[in-house]
Order: sequence, then C-alpha cells, then structure tokens
Amino acid sequence: MNFGCEDGILIYGRRGTGMPEKILESFEVKRLDILDDKGNADISLLPALTDEELKRMYETLVLARTFDQRALNLQREGRLGTYPSIMGQEASQVGSALAAEKTDWLFTSFRESGVYVATGYPLDQIFQYWAGDERGMKIPGNLNIFPLSIPVGTQIAHAVGAAMAAKYRKDRAGVLVYFGDGGSSRGDFHEGLNMAGVFKAPVVFLCQNNQWAISVPRERQTAAQTIAQKAVGYGFEGIQVDGNDVFAVYKATKDALQKAKEGKGPTLIECFTYRIADHTTSDDASRYRPKEELDLWKARDPILRLRLFMEKKGLWIENYQKDVEARSKAAIDEAQKKADAAAPPDPRDMFTYTYSNLSQQQTREIKDF
Repeated sequence: MNFGCEDGILIYGRRGTGMPEKILESFEVKRLDILDDKGNADISLLPALTDEELKRMYETLVLARTFDQRALNLQREGRLGTYPSIMGQEASQVGSALAAEKTDWLFTSFRESGVYVATGYPLDQIFQYWAGDERGMKIPGNLNIFPLSIPVGTQIAHAVGAAMAAKYRKDRAGVLVYFGDGGSSRGDFHEGLNMAGVFKAPVVFLCQNNQWAISVPRERQTAAQTIAQKAVGYGFEGIQVDGNDVFAVYKATKDALQKAKEGKGPTLIECFTYRIADHTTSDDASRYRPKEELDLWKARDPILRLRLFMEKKGLWIENYQKDVEARSKAAIDEAQKKADAAAPPDPRDMFTYTYSNLSQQQTREIKDF
C-alpha cells in the first residue's frame, strides 16, 4: 500500500496494481492581510471600527510600547528582574485582546504585557510582578485574565480546560490563549489542540510566531510551511495573519471567538511577526541573529503603519501624537510611583498559599519568621 501527501492532499493507492489513488482529505491554509506597511488598507476586509475605536486602538499600542520601554529602562537600573520585551509584537497582542469581550477568558505566556495593558490591568501591578513581587499577578475581580505563565506551553492545557468548563456550564464565553512559535514544539500544545478538536472546545489558540525561540529559529521548530496548518491534524481551522497588521489580528481573533461561542469549535491563529528586541534582558540576540533581518522587520513597525492609516483618514496630526505620548508617559509615571511605594511582601506568604492547609513542617517553619 502506498501512502503520501501532496500539496495538502492525503492520498492512497496500491503500487503496481493500477488501483486509482483516492483523496482521503485535503486542506488549505489562508493568510489574512488588511493593512500594509504604507498605511493602505483593503476596505473590503476592514473591520467596522468607529473613529473613537481606531483612536483607542492606536493609543493602546502607544501605551503598550511606552510601558515596554520603561520596563526595559528599569531593568537596566536594577529595579526590575529579567524582562521580556514586546517591541514589534504590539499589534498581535493589542489587536487580539481588544477583539475579546469582557466575558471571554485570556491565558498568556510570559511575553504578553501588551495584552494586560489592553485589558486595563493595573500598570503598577505589572511593574510589581516583574520586580519579583508575585502580588502583581493578583488578578482584579473585574478582569477575566489568568496570571502569566513562565513555563513554556503549560497555559495551553489550562485554557482548554477552562473552555471545556465554559461549554459544560453553557456559558457564552470564549477562551483566548497566547504562546510563541517555540511553544508549538511542546507536548502541551499538541495535547491541548487534540482535546480542543475532539470536544469542540470554545478556544482560540494564538501563536505569536516571532521567528525566534531564544536562539532557535522558526525553521528548527517545525518542517511545516506554516504553524497554522498544524490545526488541520486536530480537525479544525488554522489561519495565518500578518502579526504586524492590527486590523488583521483584530478581525481574525474576533471572528474566531465568535465561531467558538457559536459551538463551531476552536481556531489556531498564527500571527506572523518578529521579536525586535532580545529574547529577554538576559539575552544578546546579536550573537545569533543577522542585522539585515532585524532592519527589514523594523521597517514593518505595527504602530507606524496604523499611524499612517489614521493620517490618511485625518485622525492623526502631530499635536495628537504629542498628546498621546504625554498621556502615556503620565500613566506610566504614576504606575511606577505606585509600584515603588508598595509595601514589601510578607516572606511567610510563600508558605501561606502553597496548600489549602499548612503541613506540620510548614507550620513549624512559618513560626521561625
């Protein structure tokens, strides 16, 4: 028996018997592009956003980048611990987070400060967390977002579980889970996608393919042409979008969440983007990444292309930009002051929240503080 796969078509036949090959399955992977590098948009695909919503989107992108730059500066001053920059990936994070409804649940990896900014998460708490205070991830009661996940890929299984719970409870809620191209090589990724496909869990998997998992390039993660096509093996749709196109990310995410909440199953979205900064502040990407590649992607800046689009519509002028930057800086200044003023954590908390009931050993140890 001869099996093979050609051009996305699974075929089979018997060698040397003249038996015709039969198509068992075929698939295609689409890519969504709406806004180009020059600020030109495909009007037929453009999401229905009001001028105020466009401004909010732009202002959130600027705020996310302002936060990111401040966090990098604070880390260099020794006031934050190791920090992962989001520079270049703001559209993938802000565009998707703004597409979610308040009733949807969000699960992040470690490089999603832009998602927290877009949801209205207290900025001082994000600073607090990266300074080493776990209380920064004490989620406000009005937000459906889980604490960020440092281990690579573990949040994927958690998100699928939450989606299945929502389905069993008949809650009209979707789940959105973030991870990187490196995360797609983890067992959690495959287990999560398989279970979501089998049970049609209302979950959207959003892979920020930023081309590098630390020093490992994307082509070492998979031999597949796209990460999006991995969804096919688990029985649901995968789509690739320009991850620097905030409109494409917003539309793909909104459509996928709507489909999930209608009981039509999960979606895998591959945001094709780039990590402009180092993997973290403990990394030196110049040791493994060519400068020419970096320069190419810098020209595809997601914030610049939205600014150009808004300028063509008469929504952006220099005074508006100055006002947005000033308000962003003021918000970050205030958040930093609040984080700096926070009382230090109680060391006993490391025991208090480990188990529902303290063990005898923990009870003895906590008395020593």
